[in-house]
Amino acid sequence: MAFCTFCGTQMADDARFCPGCGRQLGATVPASTGFSTPVSTEPLDFKIHGDNLQVVRVRLKPGQELIAEAGKMLYKTPNVQWETKMQGESIGQKLWGAVKRKLMGESLFMTHFKTNTPGEVGFAGDYPGRIQAFDLAPGKAWLVQRDSFLMAQSSVQLNIELVKKLGAGFFGGEGFILERLTGPGTVFIHAGGDHLEFDLQAGETLQVDTGCVVGFEGTVNYDIQFVGGIKTAIFGGEGLFLTTLTGPGKVIVQSMTLEKMRRELGGMSSSSAGDEGSPLNAIGSLFGRDD
Repeated sequence: MAFCTFCGTQMADDARFCPGCGRQLGATVPASTGFSTPVSTEPLDFKIHGDNLQVVRVRLKPGQELIAEAGKMLYKTPNVQWETKMQGESIGQKLWGAVKRKLMGESLFMTHFKTNTPGEVGFAGDYPGRIQAFDLAPGKAWLVQRDSFLMAQSSVQLNIELVKKLGAGFFGGEGFILERLTGPGTVFIHAGGDHLEFDLQAGETLQVDTGCVVGFEGTVNYDIQFVGGIKTAIFGGEGLFLTTLTGPGKVIVQSMTLEKMRRELGGMSSSSAGDEGSPLNAIGSLFGRDD
């Protein structure tokens, strides 16, 4: 069984061209990409710094190339070349790729980073959270929440994944659309709060608050489940449904979603503005203060 080293698509053992990206097996990157050496699939030299405002520093070697979500770069050395472009070879592929990326909550363009000499580039998320790195073997996939992709080696394939079950799509907290990341290569995602990792055995199930699932391996089954009794559903504070993940495979859960963060910050803003429901106004009303 063979896999394309450019996009990760499975190919027949005797295939000469990839059915996914159309590139010739064993071909090097054309000179128009700016490389004097072939694209390297050698493992990345990187380090993640910080706690809840993390930065990943990647030390690029000659021939290595990264693709990143537009606007995620923090810094780079001058010798690292960068170019923002739409994915795909033909106009049709570029347009369809733009539609898929919009559905995934990502920007229309991807930024490519490459170098012919050793260089360094850094990336960070848009809000407090953590960066997670995966080393994907050829053909191995992870499903992650929308808008979580940070950057990856150019050999990693980023695609859209539609949730197969209507219930999971309506009530699972992630909607109908997830992102599928397929190897080979190293990929980085960003999500809110701290992260917990679970390694589920075959048939083992984990119930998670809707929206708190960062990602899971492609072997994990994703569904939703009613929480139970009416009293729990109404007064439990967790909503009517829980996301259920059944092994085998790894699962990553986040402690803070972007939606929760926005809601809490919105509440703090309202309180600081002196609305009627703020604690200071409530105390003032005890002493008969007239605003």
